[in-house]
Amino acid sequence: MTERRTRRRRRMFEREAEIASVNEALDQLTGPGAGGTLLAFSGPAGLGKTTLLAEVRRRAIVRSCTLLAARGGEQEQSQPFHVARQLIQPQLAGRSEAELRAALGSWYAIVGPALGLCAPEQGAPPDPQGLRDGLDWVLTHLTVQRAPVALVLDDAHWADPESLSWLAAFAPRAEHLPLLLVVAYRPEELPAHAEAFRTLPGRAGHRPLALAPLTEAAVSTLVREAVGVHADDAFCREAWAVTTGNPFEAVELTAKVRDKGLAPTSVSAPLLRDLAAAQRGSGLIARLERLGPSTVRFAWACAVLGTAIPQELAARVAGIGPEEAADATGRLREARILSGPGEEPDAGLEFVHPLIATALYRAIPDALRVALHGQAAVAVVDAGLGASAAARHLLETHPENDPWVVRTLRGAAAENLRAGAPEAARRQLARALREPPGFDERAAVLYELGCASLLTEPANTVNHLRAALAEPFDDPALRQGILIRLAQVLAHSDRLAEASDSLAREIPHTPDVRARLRLQSEQFMWDAFDAVEPDSPARSRRLARLADRLTGRDLTERYIIGLRAWDACLRGEPVDVVLHHAVRALGTEFSWAHEDRGFEVPVLAAMVHMYADRPGRAEELFEAGTAEFERQGWRGAHLSFAYSLRAYIRYRRGRLAEAEELARAGLRLAERVGRGTPVHWYSIAILATTLLARGRVDEAWELAREHALGESVPAAVVFPDPQTVYAELLLARGQTKAAAAELEAVDRRLSPRGIQNPSWCPWQLHLARAVAAEDPARARALAADAVRRARAFGAPSGIGQALRVAAEVAAPDERVALLTEAVELLSASPAGYGLACALAALGTELGDAELLARAVVTARECGADGLVASATEALLGLGGSVPCGAIREDRLTGEELRMAELAVRDDPAAQGRDLSPVYRKLGTDRSGLADALETFARSPR
Repeated sequence: MTERRTRRRRRMFEREAEIASVNEALDQLTGPGAGGTLLAFSGPAGLGKTTLLAEVRRRAIVRSCTLLAARGGEQEQSQPFHVARQLIQPQLAGRSEAELRAALGSWYAIVGPALGLCAPEQGAPPDPQGLRDGLDWVLTHLTVQRAPVALVLDDAHWADPESLSWLAAFAPRAEHLPLLLVVAYRPEELPAHAEAFRTLPGRAGHRPLALAPLTEAAVSTLVREAVGVHADDAFCREAWAVTTGNPFEAVELTAKVRDKGLAPTSVSAPLLRDLAAAQRGSGLIARLERLGPSTVRFAWACAVLGTAIPQELAARVAGIGPEEAADATGRLREARILSGPGEEPDAGLEFVHPLIATALYRAIPDALRVALHGQAAVAVVDAGLGASAAARHLLETHPENDPWVVRTLRGAAAENLRAGAPEAARRQLARALREPPGFDERAAVLYELGCASLLTEPANTVNHLRAALAEPFDDPALRQGILIRLAQVLAHSDRLAEASDSLAREIPHTPDVRARLRLQSEQFMWDAFDAVEPDSPARSRRLARLADRLTGRDLTERYIIGLRAWDACLRGEPVDVVLHHAVRALGTEFSWAHEDRGFEVPVLAAMVHMYADRPGRAEELFEAGTAEFERQGWRGAHLSFAYSLRAYIRYRRGRLAEAEELARAGLRLAERVGRGTPVHWYSIAILATTLLARGRVDEAWELAREHALGESVPAAVVFPDPQTVYAELLLARGQTKAAAAELEAVDRRLSPRGIQNPSWCPWQLHLARAVAAEDPARARALAADAVRRARAFGAPSGIGQALRVAAEVAAPDERVALLTEAVELLSASPAGYGLACALAALGTELGDAELLARAVVTARECGADGLVASATEALLGLGGSVPCGAIREDRLTGEELRMAELAVRDDPAAQGRDLSPVYRKLGTDRSGLADALETFARSPR
């Protein structure tokens, strides 16, 4: 937004400290090693914040700064991204679509609609966090490209919530960029979501810089400069008293004195109080009324329209012609009520001060104010400004059963929902519901309102959707959409049983076969995540019968097949069966960000590959899914799930440092979503598991205490199972009885559901360790049963892990055989950390320094620092020496390399050869072999 030169520059009084802070900030911004900062100026109305910010803008331009400027408006607060558009749109406006796509990159479809640069694309809208991340990127990119940058926001207390919450969160970044961020606000009106502007440490040693009223001396100087040096002390003192040192009122008062030719003497001093009263409230209105009816109506129209007011639009709202509008504009400018457009005709009219705009708006008779808003809405649409611009006016009107109002509000809500402003869409749809819509439209409005409230008000969303179902309507597709959305919000509110029941009641009454199958797929999904599902085995049998006869011809069938793969994995069916269904579900394309589907089934199909010792394929799927989430602007719960579960895959592969990094990233995102949510449970359980593997027991314990792990059990299925992870923590701290109690509870929770795969949840193995000292026979029975189940599943990593723990609780004469087989199986699997544990155990059992040396190297490569320390101690105890480098376990022999290259080319010579050592050394599986070989070829030999 460019500087508007419509008024002469005002002299400021007693603002030396503030100007010094501005100069210091600009020196830092434009000097060597440029750095940014935040300056916040606060004070009641009229204390000169706007004048001070005008001086900031002037000085920034003199210093060759790029200026981004915006102003909050009392009437524009309900218009989402109004301030963000003022700041950024002028920097990008006028570019072609190709140029905008090049400038915004992957953020084009996410932030473009919010900034008014492009229409929303089809597909699911970005989540609010994703949109804020996109705006962060755009502002950061602009700052780096056009440094140094001064961003100036006046009347921040009136900024729309979407823009203000974004800027408040962005503000701490200013000091790391060549960016000076300056805001001014009225402290008593600043919303709670902008508290950052009150609390950030400031350049002047405190935050914010509060503007003080002018002293008597300053007001006296101001008066004498305006009306003459002959103004006597009594007159100046009275001017200070009646304005209470408010700079705006003092300037306006001196203008009135000059206009009336009042002698600035003690005799005239008593008249100042009446003159001051005429500037505000009823006095201002009386002064306006003397300008004539058409001028009054024009001024009221401007007050309704807000800021940057097009003269033609105001004339239409006021119901006057162009000549009358021009005349009214001139009169209001002479009366110092309006300013502009001046040298920039397109800039629109502005009120001289927000106090005047507020006073005029509140003076409009109620009925007339409502009517003017209605006229403004029609005028805005006719002017081509769109439904969103009209919606803020319609929010101020009374319901009149007008179909056009409902249609316009629904259109605005759809725009805002797709642009990432669900709260604005919710307000607009709630108003549309009061209009009210016609009987044939009411269910659709309730459904849209439920969709808009999903992220912010889940309880209200349930009410809206249930009310929609109670309406009489004949659209089967709408009914299905309402039911699916209702089940989704119930499930995400930890009411999984209700979600399933709502679908179960509808399925028998759905005549269309494909629609019924879609509802069944949704029910199967939420049942799969219900940790206390009452009849899980029966549901599993129904799912198997249905999925096994489906061909996967559409997305619904493939979702059901994907759920069948996951169910088979949990129950420990053979790996071949599990992978067969997973591959059928994935097909050639399986979107993670489908507008009309959840992301849960694609995630489950990917995780199946991890448990089946195909982590390379699992990572490929997660990388593709994460990229989809980021392209879509889903950077809240979706991205947290993606990071956390990718961390779990890295953990299972023995890449513990990478796993910890990803898990922490997932936790940071989960914290933004909220504690106690499923995504929060996932991130905590995975990070705690990783820290335990790295040997940082105390840190894992503190994490568990901080996030209440172990205090309750989530209603949704989470993996790794949080209660089992908590029990493992207790075991690591030597609290075996407490650990056993937790694991017995896990048994009671999972066994009735038929969840028997120790590769998914090794509760039996941990329980065996917990009871080994007091009941060794039971410990051996538990471990033996876990080994049996692991063999039935057939993943080498799961069998090897079970054998290693079985050896830990076995009789001494049985341990070597169990550990030897464990090492053999784990060597053929991608489970690097499990292999390191087995090597250390076998080396210790045999007193074999070579095995312990391999354990040290393998643990070191995994990042398992605790295991490195214990294996090193055992190695030194045998008189061995700690290996300085890696044993080149990650290098292929010539024969292995030849077989791998033949396998990539599908050469018959490689068929039937065991390539599992190759997969382990390259950290991949069959699906990722080509890429791994390419990386191997580029690495130093």
